[in-house]
Amino acid sequence: MESIYQQVFAFVRQGIQHRLNQDFKKEPNSSSVIPDFSFSADTTLGKFIAENKLSSEEIFCLCMALMPHLSPGFISGVVGAYLPNGGEFPEFGGVKGKNHRGIIPTGETVLYLLAGKDLAKRAAMIRMFEEDHLFSRKNVLFLDQVPLGEPKMSGRLIMDEEYVDLFIAGKISKPKLSSDFPAQLITTDLEWNDLVLHEKTIEDIREIETWLKFNARLMQDWKLHGKVKPGYRVLFHGPPGTGKTMTACLLGKYTGRDVFRIDLSMVVSKYIGETEKNLSKLFDKAANKDWILFFDEADSIFGKRTNVRDAHDKYANQEVSYLLQRIESHEGLVILATNMKANIDPSFTRRFNTFVEFDNPGVEERRRLWETYLPDSKKLGKEIQAKELARLYELSGANIVNVIQYAGLQTLQKDKRQLQLEDLLKGVEKEYLKEGKMLRKN
Repeated sequence: MESIYQQVFAFVRQGIQHRLNQDFKKEPNSSSVIPDFSFSADTTLGKFIAENKLSSEEIFCLCMALMPHLSPGFISGVVGAYLPNGGEFPEFGGVKGKNHRGIIPTGETVLYLLAGKDLAKRAAMIRMFEEDHLFSRKNVLFLDQVPLGEPKMSGRLIMDEEYVDLFIAGKISKPKLSSDFPAQLITTDLEWNDLVLHEKTIEDIREIETWLKFNARLMQDWKLHGKVKPGYRVLFHGPPGTGKTMTACLLGKYTGRDVFRIDLSMVVSKYIGETEKNLSKLFDKAANKDWILFFDEADSIFGKRTNVRDAHDKYANQEVSYLLQRIESHEGLVILATNMKANIDPSFTRRFNTFVEFDNPGVEERRRLWETYLPDSKKLGKEIQAKELARLYELSGANIVNVIQYAGLQTLQKDKRQLQLEDLLKGVEKEYLKEGKMLRKN
């Protein structure tokens, strides 16, 4: 049985030859209808076609976008047979890439192969490149932007990298941090038991878990789609090291979702219009996925707005408005984190579904943190008491982890078998100094 990709090659070859045979007078009376494509639904490509009930024209467009990734010289080879002496063939469209030496199809290529010179049919085929079409809604493929004044249909036909991976390798690879995708996948090996928080904070986090687990059913079964705003927006606020990032990771881990931390330094640009473009790329990539978007240090863009004094202030406010618009229309979970809630512009607060406060741990929470992260008793000096350390030193969870790491390294460097209290106290002192606090010595 031939593979689905052999079927794709045959289908595309047949579609190209079908049009060229008519125009080169080899088969002038052949049918003007694109041949049907029979596919196997047990592959990712076949399954996508079946689930979305694509027409023959849509399948052909999809296969044309995929073809340069499957066989770079395939289109050139088929077309070249009709042009043995070379020469220009503007009706066919297509462009060369910087590295790719074959033909990259354009919108013009698809219109020509599907509709020829039939203006009414060409107009109908343009529908596949409009924003409300399945290809755009699911971010499957699109036409590249063209220089000002050039026809829109001359843009390259581009399939999103994730769908290229899905159709060729059978799975989608995780996007990596880059200028085109200013976010990084974050994970944790820790468990909920490793996260020590105040009870009120835990209750608020459970509300988010509930939304992640039941929102789809609420929208579908209760028919609230269109009546309730899509997505869920949360503000995490509290001092550094109190568990905001770890909580986001654990929410993803226990609900089977990827968590991407957005690097706002890569998003915000000094060039007018670039910030919106960067944000657009990010949200377009995240559309129709169960990702959790985590904006750390959100006050760098959501800080209190100043009066408009110049063009820079005007466009900075426009950037914030654009980001709010995209966050409010995003259908997934968006978490904004800040160390200081007071730094967030109050006009934004109504946009959030809930606030979650991460306060510094009290004595009881610090005791549990020390007990959670200290090694077992065999590696502890007898004078080390978690309860006493918790009572004496006001540290965050991140501080406590740093202290234990420092003391552990000192223990190994001194070739000792147990952690010593003096090394822990030196670690505590270092953490205090980092935050500009003085350690009282007894």
